[in-house]
Amino acid sequence: MSEKVTIKVERKKLHLPTIALRGLVVFPNNLVHFEVGREKSIAAVEWAMANNSNVFLVAQKSMDTTEPQQADLFSYGVVAEVKQVLRVSGDLVKVLVEGKYRAKLSALDASGDFLLSEVRPAPVRAGKADDAVETEALLRALKAGFDEYLGMNPRLGKDVVFAIVSSDDPAFLSEYMPANLLFRYEDKQAVMDEGTLNGRLKKLIEMLRRECQVMKIEKEIAEKVNESMDKNQRDYYLHEQLHIISDELGEGDDTHAEADEYRRKITGLHLAEDSEKKLLKEVDRLAKMQGSNQEATVIRTYLDTCLDLPWNTFTVDDLDISRAQQILDRDHYGLKKVKDRILETLAVRKLAPDVKAQIICLVGPPGVGKTSIARSIAESLGRKYVRISLGGVRDEAEIRGHRRTYIGAMPGKIITAMISAKSANPLMLLDEIDKLAGDFRGDPAAALLEALDPEQNSTFNDHFIDIPFDLSHVLFITTANDLGSIPGPLRDRMDVIELPSYTRVEKYNIARKHLLPKQLKACGLTGKVTLSQSALYGIIDGYTREAGVRNLERTITSVLRKCARKIAAGEVESVSVTGTMLEQLLGPRFVKPDFLNRTNAVGIANGLAWTSVGGETLPIEVQVMDNGSGKITVTGSLGDVMKESAQLAVTWVRVHAAEYGIDPEKLKKCDLHIHAPEGAVPKDGPSAGVTLTTALVSCLSGIPVRGDVAMTGEITLHGNVLPIGGLREKSMAAYREGMKTVLIPKDNEPDLYEVDDEVKKNLTFLPMQSLTQVLNAALLKPNAAKSAAGRTHTKKKAAEKHIPAAAEKPQPGAVC
Repeated sequence: MSEKVTIKVERKKLHLPTIALRGLVVFPNNLVHFEVGREKSIAAVEWAMANNSNVFLVAQKSMDTTEPQQADLFSYGVVAEVKQVLRVSGDLVKVLVEGKYRAKLSALDASGDFLLSEVRPAPVRAGKADDAVETEALLRALKAGFDEYLGMNPRLGKDVVFAIVSSDDPAFLSEYMPANLLFRYEDKQAVMDEGTLNGRLKKLIEMLRRECQVMKIEKEIAEKVNESMDKNQRDYYLHEQLHIISDELGEGDDTHAEADEYRRKITGLHLAEDSEKKLLKEVDRLAKMQGSNQEATVIRTYLDTCLDLPWNTFTVDDLDISRAQQILDRDHYGLKKVKDRILETLAVRKLAPDVKAQIICLVGPPGVGKTSIARSIAESLGRKYVRISLGGVRDEAEIRGHRRTYIGAMPGKIITAMISAKSANPLMLLDEIDKLAGDFRGDPAAALLEALDPEQNSTFNDHFIDIPFDLSHVLFITTANDLGSIPGPLRDRMDVIELPSYTRVEKYNIARKHLLPKQLKACGLTGKVTLSQSALYGIIDGYTREAGVRNLERTITSVLRKCARKIAAGEVESVSVTGTMLEQLLGPRFVKPDFLNRTNAVGIANGLAWTSVGGETLPIEVQVMDNGSGKITVTGSLGDVMKESAQLAVTWVRVHAAEYGIDPEKLKKCDLHIHAPEGAVPKDGPSAGVTLTTALVSCLSGIPVRGDVAMTGEITLHGNVLPIGGLREKSMAAYREGMKTVLIPKDNEPDLYEVDDEVKKNLTFLPMQSLTQVLNAALLKPNAAKSAAGRTHTKKKAAEKHIPAAAEKPQPGAVC
């Protein structure tokens, strides 16, 4: 830890992506974690990772500045290497960086996707030989100041203490101490701005002395607070004595009348014998206590909670199936399978009222209507509706409550929801059940097992009320984005209904029938603004890309706000928005088509992939390098399973090389490079096997792959095509990107029943059993390939006349 780290830095100007830090100063030779939330900062990190570049980290002067310019930043920062990037959520990234060397900010360009700085290395100047004595004296004073600081703050990490105590290198200490001790970021920046070693040591000594003075004052304040607490404890005992004296004199609080009222309410509930006995026992305890006793307050809270529960209060189910269908059709377009399943449940309940309620789990991408359809079901049944959000719940006690032995104990979310519903048979929505997470406090998913099991939930036991409560009449509906994230025992208790992604036509109808009227009313624009068919399709195609319709609704609202501004300003009385007006209102289209091979090309095949938010295209590229050694390079952030699929594809091609005019000797002497574009996005799974093989055969044989064909399927070593999952979402992606033919495994033919009718009408699905069939369907015949190549060459030369030179500005890469 005490060895001096020397970094050789060329004193020349550099152009680096820049992250403006709030309240944080990073020093050279230090590893630091921090979170990035601003779009430009995330773009800078992504570009640096994609281009293997360092970043310039500099603190901003005010933490409130959201769009910093050069005047808002300090002059000195550190050039750092990005070691690790972890996306926490859609707009938050956690970054691990290592500081390399100090640098000075010369100029800042804030006009691009990210801040771009011109910086010059600025190493700290060491003292001259004549200053060695002064440096030694400063080092001793620094060590003495740290000893005093350590005495005031003994909880400092052992590794930090050891590194500082064991080092005699002033350069190391001048960077390590401000980076690891709890100083204000302004003080740390003052050390960073200091360009001389002795100057830094002086500033550190001043900072340590000031911190010691502050901690000494804090200690004195804490001692005074403790003295005050002791006095409060003494006052408490005196008050208790006063209560006892008042009781002896007959002046105490009368809890007997209160206890009688509780007894009357409890007996009126007609509970089970054991439950009633336990509650009456608590009432007897209350009757023997003083009204102001703290334990009496706890008993009152417990009894009030139990009495607020809807023990025998039920709503009458409306089992009119035609009315239920009207409500579901009124509130939601499409979703036929989901609606049919709900109506079937109502029909069974109508014929067999005593049947145990099933637990329904709605699984689908965000924004497809899982939460809203539960509200419509509650309305159609005439039941009370309560929603419990389970996203981020980590503590088991949040589900089953806290035991009353704890201070501030309260019932769990389920019992609290039942109290809110004021009915023993509500519809209870457990939202985002796949986002549950367990830790040292327990597993909330396991706590839900009893509540969601029809065989057990008639005696659900919350830790707070500690008596059985019947949940068997509750209609539970859960929602999830990813079924695989739900634990197996919990998933086994639920009837899963999958909600598909919406097609383009479905999104248009949802926008026209539901979203647009809703937002017109919310913005006060009913009758004043209209959106044409071309405008709605333009928003869907050019400004939103999602499985659901949340962003579509936001974009429509954005258009309406701009129209409202014109109407409110008196410029116009009404607005009719057409497709040609969208760029004027929303700016250029920012949803671009996927990187996809849309022409017949050699060595590129279009695959299909599944994600938790819908299907995506997954093109595979292959290049052959002659005069090699038979090495295979695989890039594109591929997982282990996908790499094994690539190896399988290479082995199969070597075995069957002669069938496709491939020289086996060429394979031994050439290198292969297999790549999946958007390399920063992790990819894994076996379903790209047929795509990998097709691209390999095309590249090695020179036969183009059809650009209108997409494919998916796992392969075996002998060339069989095995079934895959997520066919519905993958086919949706192929339809969205304008493919004409989709090659699927033969065993996935039954899954076509789940594919949307519009998709099946526009796509041709070809079932495949072997790689030979795949290649016959995907590769062009020699004559067709020759003519297609000629057409492609002609188009390319024509296009080159109109394509401007690409800007040399670096573009950020994609991060999963």
